[in-house]
Amino acid sequence: MIVTINPATEEVLADYPVMSQGDVEAVLHQAEQDFIQWKSVPFEVRRNLMVRLGALLRDEKEQHAALISREMGKPLSQAAAEVLKCALICDFYAEHAEAFLQPEEIAVDGSRGMVTFEPLGLLLGVMPWNFPFWQVFRFAVPAVMAGNGVIMKHAPNVTGSAIAIEDLFRRAGFPPHLYRTMHIAFEEVDRLTGFMIAHPSIRAVSLTGSTAAGMAVAEKAGRALKRSVMELGGNDPYLVLDDADLEAAVTVCAASRLLNSGQSCIAAKRFIVHTRVKDRFEALLVARMKGAKMGDPFDPETEVGPMARGDLRDQLHHQVEQSVRDGAQLLCGGVMPEGKGYFYPPTVLSGITKSMAVYGEETFGPVAAIIEAADDAEMVRIANDSPYGLGSAVFSADITRALAIARQLETGNCYINAMVKSDPRLPFGGVKQSGYGRELSSYGIKEFVNIKTLCF
Repeated sequence: MIVTINPATEEVLADYPVMSQGDVEAVLHQAEQDFIQWKSVPFEVRRNLMVRLGALLRDEKEQHAALISREMGKPLSQAAAEVLKCALICDFYAEHAEAFLQPEEIAVDGSRGMVTFEPLGLLLGVMPWNFPFWQVFRFAVPAVMAGNGVIMKHAPNVTGSAIAIEDLFRRAGFPPHLYRTMHIAFEEVDRLTGFMIAHPSIRAVSLTGSTAAGMAVAEKAGRALKRSVMELGGNDPYLVLDDADLEAAVTVCAASRLLNSGQSCIAAKRFIVHTRVKDRFEALLVARMKGAKMGDPFDPETEVGPMARGDLRDQLHHQVEQSVRDGAQLLCGGVMPEGKGYFYPPTVLSGITKSMAVYGEETFGPVAAIIEAADDAEMVRIANDSPYGLGSAVFSADITRALAIARQLETGNCYINAMVKSDPRLPFGGVKQSGYGRELSSYGIKEFVNIKTLCF
């Protein structure tokens, strides 16, 4: 049985039956039959269904946002924005998928060459709870528009969202088994995920989650010679140069650190600040973090809701306490609140050195770590001194200088004077232990197709 819990109140929301291996096999068989038909469906039909899916999301924004907020604690306004972003990606690939996958002709001596992009088959998605709709849609929408089928293994604490998404695809008019969700008991996740990856019906796998989860799934995919895309953890550096507009920088930095109560792989985590502006930046950031209202996700004034699970809050608090014991200065927050709900206050730590947990580890919650640097070169060195390489940002009045620094950062994404975010028009992904492969844009839709060469 899967049991979901409201993280703001710790009350049980619902319980759901789980699938056996036989159930999983039956779903894979049904999905493969629908894929065999779907792969030949013209783009015009796919486009119309995807537009309808986007329209359903917009029409039902409030109910889906409320479900997200109940299951994982996201403030309601942010949950509504997540649902609308899913509608946006439906519209984007409805409009552009056919052009992205047009055959390409290449001149070859004495003959003609052509490259085509053909669907692979059933794709397995292993998705997290922190953006329970968006993470799924940014994988599933281009996959389906490319002619593939999708099998989803979603996070158990957002099972209601997982069921709602499957229902949305079905009501939009897609074949009933083209997009299916597997409900797997916690103790069976490793075995049955491995079973699905090895199954001949599954042709590739995409995972968004922790680096540890990515390593485990990538190992299984490699053993089965299945293609994979991994979007994993991050310890994103935000570099604040000595010529930055500090008020504007703090607004962006705090927004990035507090979005989704800090539970985002691309949230700002390490603030690497030039010595000349460190004290002023620190004071502004502390004031902003202290002023952020924490509380009921359904209160429109709330900026910071609860963390999604109690164990995640405990882990974050341990990282803070360990860093303070090792010499970090606690400027605000850092105290576990009393009462119901998995809340954790916005927290700022300063005087961070390499020996501290918050320097090298991913902090998945509203905790900001300030690291002082003497010049641009030291800022780049500290930023790259990480096993992760997902997002980064540079704040400077000199765009040429900022871009020169951005080119040196070992990350998959870098924004200048803005927070890192995913956008359907831009490729998204990381390097090092933040994973490999790309989602979104034309690059993302081509991750899960057979790039076939024809010569005639």
